[in-house]
Amino acid sequence: MESGLRHPLILFDGICNLCESSVQFVIKHDKRARYRFASLQSDAAQRVLKEYAYDDEELGSVLLVADGHVYQKSRAALRIAKHLDGGWPILYYLFSWIPQCLADVVYDFIGNRRYQWFGKKDECWLPDDHLRKRFLEE
Repeated sequence: MESGLRHPLILFDGICNLCESSVQFVIKHDKRARYRFASLQSDAAQRVLKEYAYDDEELGSVLLVADGHVYQKSRAALRIAKHLDGGWPILYYLFSWIPQCLADVVYDFIGNRRYQWFGKKDECWLPDDHLRKRFLEE
């Protein structure tokens, strides 16, 4: 499926403190502003997921929409790291050989405890004016 997206899109849980911190980490290490972002709770994210016929009801993981695919969990995280600045791409090369089923076990272990360990917000995080252009509009 060909999307109208010009940039890879990271979809994240907008009320999760860990997820927000992860997005801020990506922004800090994405000097070329390659990635765009949207909260999974947003209408914009739901439109994109519908376009890709992605109907996972849980939406409990980070999703990367890129190259005509929706990547989730460990594969999304590794693909994101692959295009960050600095030494972060080495994570992709070190861990992408691990079978997805095994890598996702670790991802799920952390993901299933993210609210307990890192907390959550009552409302989705909103970027400041400087970052707003990197987030999909509703």
